[in-house]
Amino acid sequence: MARLIHAILFDLDNTLLNRDASVEKFADHQYDRLLQDQDKISKEHYCKRFIELDAGGYVWKDKVYQQLAEEFDIQCISWEALFSDYIEFFHVSCVPFCHLDSMLRSLSAYSLGIISNGYGAFQLRTIQALGIEEYFKVILLSEWEGIKKPDPKIFLRGLEKLHVLPEESIFVGDHIENDVKAARQAGMKTIWKRNGRNGDGSADYAIDVLDEIPNLVEKINGKFKFSM
Repeated sequence: MARLIHAILFDLDNTLLNRDASVEKFADHQYDRLLQDQDKISKEHYCKRFIELDAGGYVWKDKVYQQLAEEFDIQCISWEALFSDYIEFFHVSCVPFCHLDSMLRSLSAYSLGIISNGYGAFQLRTIQALGIEEYFKVILLSEWEGIKKPDPKIFLRGLEKLHVLPEESIFVGDHIENDVKAARQAGMKTIWKRNGRNGDGSADYAIDVLDEIPNLVEKINGKFKFSM
């Protein structure tokens, strides 16, 4: 049975946070602060290789920095120090997707949440750097929850905290397996953020930019009211 949408939950990386732009900005700043005196390492090459090894965030940075140190034969600073610098300062380079703040303000009538894989303190600093923590009633980060997407339990835990049924909620994310299919398995409706890609039809809805979401949710609830 169809129900009105009362809650909207979001993925973080590549959904609210423009992670590609953030990583590029951070790598550029890290080079300027820590590696600019190394003539044998060009900034362009360092940043390009950092982004390649990062693989969209699916390779953790200890592995990335070990590989960078080996490939560039970095002697002036240890890979551990570069890694620590990433942990401490990445949030300074966080770049939001366009319309993030206005989109969240437009959804103030709904219960909002974030469900994100990753290290708790690191992801929370990212959320705080984006200036959006106040909008969310629940923030579930996989390290602290002890479960991670695509396990449907983490979605159900968020909904339980919001006192909302799965069929009364929508999950917004960019990853087909971890976000769309997993949230649907939990019984939620889904909005896929394309980020320039073609989907496989598994999402209920798809968007290109964040400011499409308020009108889309309004239309979904409007259809429900009309069918009552």
